[in-house]
Amino acid sequence: MTRIRRPARWVFVTLALVLAMFPFYWMLRTSIAPADEIFFDGLSLLPQNPSLEAYGRAWADGNIGHAMGVGLVVCLLILALQLVTCVPAAFVLAKAKRAWTGKVFAFVLVCLLVPSQVTMIPLFIGLNQVGLADTLAALVLPFSTSVLGIFMIRQQMMAIPTPLMEAAEMDGLGPVRTLFSVAIPMARPGIAAFSVYSIFVHWNDYMWPLLVARSPDLATPPLALAIFQDAATGFDYAALAAGAAIVTLPIVLLFLIAQKQFVQGMSGTEVTG
Repeated sequence: MTRIRRPARWVFVTLALVLAMFPFYWMLRTSIAPADEIFFDGLSLLPQNPSLEAYGRAWADGNIGHAMGVGLVVCLLILALQLVTCVPAAFVLAKAKRAWTGKVFAFVLVCLLVPSQVTMIPLFIGLNQVGLADTLAALVLPFSTSVLGIFMIRQQMMAIPTPLMEAAEMDGLGPVRTLFSVAIPMARPGIAAFSVYSIFVHWNDYMWPLLVARSPDLATPPLALAIFQDAATGFDYAALAAGAAIVTLPIVLLFLIAQKQFVQGMSGTEVTG
């Protein structure tokens, strides 16, 4: 029975991988295909006359380079603010023995159930009233903390052995030094996993930049692609696919570099005594 299950498992995994990767393959195929080979009859795994001209059009006409720079700045600023707020909050909720920590953590769990779309309009109205709409601050400040980040890092810190924390206290380490010397190094996989997740989400975010970024100079990569699609005469599908490939490449590279830390952080298996 085991001999049958193992090949069947590999067949299932292979089929799932093919289905998951097919849109990316088709995006790359479209990006190097001439206009007359994008829509065709029959089956063709690769275009007969591949070309990289669409990448040049996407980079020049779609303002992709500038948008990627804006996206990088926005993602890094958001991540820095989130780590500054989420890591100490997670440490307190994980290790501080106070009567109110359980209630605060319950509030964090409740906030996880609130869809981000619910708060978009109130946030936009508030930012518009204080004159921050169509600014870099409007793209960053609403995400200066993350309940998901607090939850993920807190779960990682919960696995830190209590005797280790007591030993740090006996050695005279205060809460701040314990946080930086013990908790953060041991919760590094969880912090890395959340960092990858945060960059992935905000790099690909479309709805919020569409709402607050009215100036093309503040367009993030997804918004720049949408603007390019509206401006492209007759829908330059090859250039759109090329732009999508360029925008996707940094996220793919980031995940390939940090996949080990991401898996460890999501599974919570790194912290040891």
